[in-house]
Amino acid sequence: MIRLFAALATPYDIAEHLAPRQSGLPGARWRPAESLHITLRFFGDIPENQAEDLASELSRVSGAPLSLSLNSVGVFGEGADIHAVWAGVEANPALNVLAGRCEAAARRSGLKPDTRVYTPHVTMAYLRRPDPVAVAAWIQANSLLKSPAFTVRTFGLYSSRSTSEGSRYELEQLYRLG
Repeated sequence: MIRLFAALATPYDIAEHLAPRQSGLPGARWRPAESLHITLRFFGDIPENQAEDLASELSRVSGAPLSLSLNSVGVFGEGADIHAVWAGVEANPALNVLAGRCEAAARRSGLKPDTRVYTPHVTMAYLRRPDPVAVAAWIQANSLLKSPAFTVRTFGLYSSRSTSEGSRYELEQLYRLG
């Protein structure tokens, strides 16, 4: 079994733009710059042979390069169950189409549909039972987040492995847009 996801890598200058905001939440496990990405579709743990089929189906995904920007912050979870803080991606119909094409590739390779609403974001930190007041203060302090626009010309199929320092991601396959 291998844990996989399709994602857009966050350019280094955008990761640097986020770095000053990665503080102020006690116990947060802040993600390093090289781990910051915009997930297109999380596939989960799948058998190696199905991973090969998925990689092949993703190679059929097409789309033009994307111009994106980050423009908000938010959380996943509520109250003491908040488990992540993120930077939101400004609404972009072409990004939603690309995510939909990755979903279609997953289905063609035999994976079950993802029933969650697609929320394009960059996970900045994972949290474990945070103080909701501290999270609210972080949200308020960072609510005006706005990154410069950036262009994405590729997306990747990444594997995720758990380590004592958190998840470690490895690019398995790179796909060109345009």
